[in-house]
Amino acid sequence: MSASVVTKTEPSSLSRSFKIRLLLAFFAIYILWGTTFLGIRVAVEGLPPVFAAGARFFIAGVVLFGFMLARGQSSPTRRQWRNVFLLSLLMFVAEYGPLFWAEKYVPSGVVSVLAATIPIITLVLEIFILRQQKWRARLAAATVLGFSGVGILLLPGGPQHFPMLPCIAILCGCTTWSLGSVLSRSMDLPKSRPLTAGATMMLGGGILLLISAGLGEMHPLPHVSLRAAAAMAYLIVFGSLLAFTAFVWLLAHMPATRVASHAYVNPIVAVALGYFAAGEPVSLRTIAGTALVLVSVFMILGRSS
Repeated sequence: MSASVVTKTEPSSLSRSFKIRLLLAFFAIYILWGTTFLGIRVAVEGLPPVFAAGARFFIAGVVLFGFMLARGQSSPTRRQWRNVFLLSLLMFVAEYGPLFWAEKYVPSGVVSVLAATIPIITLVLEIFILRQQKWRARLAAATVLGFSGVGILLLPGGPQHFPMLPCIAILCGCTTWSLGSVLSRSMDLPKSRPLTAGATMMLGGGILLLISAGLGEMHPLPHVSLRAAAAMAYLIVFGSLLAFTAFVWLLAHMPATRVASHAYVNPIVAVALGYFAAGEPVSLRTIAGTALVLVSVFMILGRSS
């Protein structure tokens, strides 16, 4: 009798457990990742930007890489280390160095909208450079909408004007991230995604710290205020460790397009948080540009749903 009870209740218990984990994982990539843009802004108010980016990813990478090695994962081969190094340059050094710097001049909500163009830029790379997709009317419309939204955000004049150079730096970083993401599909990398991510963050963070030293950000060593330290701790623990672990877990259990939906949820969270928690202004032009970018991302991510 007890055996029959276990047989009946166990699947139900497992189902409830899975649903709870699923909800928590989506909360992490939707909400936690969306809040990191304001966290970056707070961090760079008290720390040099490249130093802050390097410290975030180096610490998170060392922790994640060391944890996966302790769990028995094999260290990357020499060829895999070379590929990881290339990805670290494209996806962390060239992406997050400019992004952290730009957050000193551009509101965190607008930065999140510009970062949401990654799926759009990835599509353009796949079609025109790598020839991995065919150009279709739906994709053409999505691309035009997305870049129109960016154009509206960057229009000069008006009550709210964003400096052009930091915005271009963010978009260039999005391009290198997209290129790294596409190239990684055909690279020889460790089978463990968390191990690969840890190694990539560790190398990328280390290179950013070297660049920071070369720029003179460490001479003298920056004084870390309690507010900046709290922001860095939040970015490392919640943004780089918890949220990314949830992202990897979701990729193993859910369709990639469902997981990628964080790209059009994060900006909503970031814009709202920036407005209500940090007093960042939100103009009609910002709302219009954001809406066009999010519709574009929705069309692109939904094409294979």
